[in-house]
Amino acid sequence: MKKEYIFKSERLGFRNWTENDLKELEIMNSDVEVMKHFPKILTKEENKELFKKLKLHYKKHKHTYFATEILTNNEFVGFIGLAYQEYRTEFTPAVDIGWRLKKSAWGKGYATEGAKKCLEFAFNELNLENIISTCTKKNSKSENVMKKIGMEIIGEFKHPELKKYPEYEKCICYGININVWQQGV
Repeated sequence: MKKEYIFKSERLGFRNWTENDLKELEIMNSDVEVMKHFPKILTKEENKELFKKLKLHYKKHKHTYFATEILTNNEFVGFIGLAYQEYRTEFTPAVDIGWRLKKSAWGKGYATEGAKKCLEFAFNELNLENIISTCTKKNSKSENVMKKIGMEIIGEFKHPELKKYPEYEKCICYGININVWQQGV
């Protein structure tokens, strides 16, 4: 079956979510290792709510954390994409680039490849000027992806949506603007 991708990188396809993706999302978000830098694994209901939010976000903004697949075999590997963030910090509101991949997709460069392609989409197609990315201070793998795609640290903050989870509340924010990105392209 031919997939309708919004855009593609060398190895990955990026698309809006379909009903067939909900089960894959649930499996990924119930993996303790995948969710290591988040307060908890997600319940079936929380996954359904996230799934709806991702689809609605695309409808409203023409971007989301895209369902991401390997082009050669259509295997779902997780999500990589963009999301408008309105939680209150000195860095927001802003468009955030983020990723979450299932464990079998780790260590293959998919997050970096996909994030680079999403930046290209953000700056060239959506005409955005600035992108941020955040993670917990202990999430060195995500921080490394931020560095690899040309982002620079903006600062540290306490995530307002993680106040109930002090061990996850301390986060870092990276950013990149279109001018810096164009210099690196």
